[in-house]
Amino acid sequence: VQLQASGGGLVQAGDSLRLSCAASGRTFRGYTLGWFRQTPGKERVFVAASSRYGGGTSYSDSVKGRFTISRDNAKNTVYLQMNSLRPEDTAIYLCAAGASIISSAVYSSAAYAYWGQGTLVTVSS
Repeated sequence: VQLQASGGGLVQAGDSLRLSCAASGRTFRGYTLGWFRQTPGKERVFVAASSRYGGGTSYSDSVKGRFTISRDNAKNTVYLQMNSLRPEDTAIYLCAAGASIISSAVYSSAAYAYWGQGTLVTVSS
């Protein structure tokens, strides 16, 4: 599976952005898809996930209520709609995919086998 993220940019606090991640592969619906974010010198942090075969969505507490993950299996694309952005949301956002991730593991970057290159989101105050 190859992943290509896009949609990042520079915005002001309170603005919205929608990230996209296009994936190759014939069994897109069979993958759990996740978004993580990373800042310099720090570990990747879980943001949101969409479990495979309609298994639901998960969010970190820091983005719950502001961000929404969705997927279009026909287009092999996963989205992250980010509203009410804050300066602390500034990071490189990476999309990831994994074929056999149990629900309790969606929060762990180690559970995902495939990663995109990331897209930078900068939120100014």
